[in-house]
Amino acid sequence: METMTVNGKEYNIIKLLGKGKGGYSYLASRDEKTYVLKQIHHEPCSYYTFGNKIEAEINDYKRLSETGIRIPKMLDVDVENERILKEYIDGDTIYDYVLNDRNVDIYIEQVREMCRVLYPKNLNIDYFPTNFVVQNDLIYYIDYECNNYMDEWNFENWGIKYWSKTSEFVEYAESHK
Repeated sequence: METMTVNGKEYNIIKLLGKGKGGYSYLASRDEKTYVLKQIHHEPCSYYTFGNKIEAEINDYKRLSETGIRIPKMLDVDVENERILKEYIDGDTIYDYVLNDRNVDIYIEQVREMCRVLYPKNLNIDYFPTNFVVQNDLIYYIDYECNNYMDEWNFENWGIKYWSKTSEFVEYAESHK
């Protein structure tokens, strides 16, 4: 079994959970507990510009923590190896819900509640449905990315396009099979 370390502690890698703009997220275990271990990558991204990714993750986590929206706890950061250990939120993503024709209406209302907290604080998060996990009928924003608010990237103008089987969603799903 593959392992990765975070500040000298070894974690067993169970599987790849996903790849985002900034890193690879793995389901990892140690002492019979599960975690998400995120390895920052430096692959090019045509539509997003990064500075120091590990610093950005830490700063974004702090900004989001202060808002009170549901996010996984950041448990450890290995700055040298650019790895983050997070609490694992077990459940299906909103993307899975939409893909499998499951109703997301109550979760749309929950993300709108998040928006009512975030917008006055001049924040947008990445509203793409792979970034939201349902656990016990509550959604968690599992990414830490946040940016200064812009109408163009808010939930109503951008995110909502991917929370049902719109042409945008179908096109994305087809290109990521």
